[in-house]
Amino acid sequence: MPTYRERMLATLRGQPTDCLPFVPRLDLWYKANKYNGTLPGKYRNATLLEIVEDLDVGYHTVVPDFQLYDDPLDIVDRPLGIWRSPHMPYRTSLKGIRRNICYDGDTTIVEYLTPAGNITTKTVYNESMRKAGITLSHVLEHAINSIDDFEAIGYIFEHAEPRAEYERLAQFKEEIGGRGLIGAIATMGASPMHEILHELMSYDGFFYEYYDHMEELQRLTAKMFPYYQKVIELAIDSPADFIHVGTNYDVQITWPAFMEEYVAPYLAAASEKIHAAGKFLLSHTDGENKKLLPYFIAGKIDIADSVCPAPLTSLSLKEVRDAFAGSGITVWGGVASVAVLENSMTDYEFEAYLDDLLVQIGTGDHLILSIADTAPPEMKFSRLERIAKLAKEFGPVKP
Repeated sequence: MPTYRERMLATLRGQPTDCLPFVPRLDLWYKANKYNGTLPGKYRNATLLEIVEDLDVGYHTVVPDFQLYDDPLDIVDRPLGIWRSPHMPYRTSLKGIRRNICYDGDTTIVEYLTPAGNITTKTVYNESMRKAGITLSHVLEHAINSIDDFEAIGYIFEHAEPRAEYERLAQFKEEIGGRGLIGAIATMGASPMHEILHELMSYDGFFYEYYDHMEELQRLTAKMFPYYQKVIELAIDSPADFIHVGTNYDVQITWPAFMEEYVAPYLAAASEKIHAAGKFLLSHTDGENKKLLPYFIAGKIDIADSVCPAPLTSLSLKEVRDAFAGSGITVWGGVASVAVLENSMTDYEFEAYLDDLLVQIGTGDHLILSIADTAPPEMKFSRLERIAKLAKEFGPVKP
């Protein structure tokens, strides 16, 4: 019997599999219900891996637990897009930069003191987020608020020194074993410009600066680019099977012209290096991707992760699969998260949804089935079991 790791590798390579690999993202569901004491009875004391093994599904490793850290200081640089997690392939130090850090309840305030000016950020991680299973803290005050902050941010990234940190990732890979592939986040942004949009600025603030001060933005991205290249290289050299570059795309935020200039070429350049190392490029394509799919093809990605189909977005799963046909891109996702919620679909509607899903899946090639973006905490557990059964019964998959 093939392992999930073997099934996923075969899927990515366009080879036959004995069934449809179902690899649901369960981390938020698990953490929320574990915290609230509402896990299904037989899983009350189980780890997530034990639940995955009992369900006989794959283990999802795309998104790490951002609240898993060795030192509370590991997460204070989150507004810079700098994380220090045991499951990340590198650890970044800020050389020659002093930080003043203070806490106001659940809010963390960090002041960065640089020769080019000072930056202040604020993040919050509160009880409601813990109850919801969320591990990604919310940015209340971004690192860049105006053009006046560009020089200081440029200085910070010019003095940011990432170094390889592979031991814990290797241990995680050994722990997961045949249950799945191991991913490594290189960078949330597909490019330095996308990183600024995604991590360092508010959306409205970015758009003002994008149209008013493009030349200054370009100078800032040039200062950030060596760091961007380095973290991708470190991720490639890690024990990970796939490298995660770029997160969250939406036609209203990352519009086609932006994708053409600041996403596709950078993904393609990363892809060349990743493929040379015999690994796969994953981009987290969560969002409204209408009109954006050609840019993922141009970016030569291998995995379009967290594809959220209708009714969450305007694109059906079939439309996404048809657009990617012949490109070699594997869709990881495909099941709308609302389908597993009783307040969104009745049992009858859920079964009708699955019937239609089977039609949209077609031959099932280049598809790793998952609940996109993630299994919600309020998920009706029997629906997860139903999807797992459907996936096992689908096959063999013959591309």
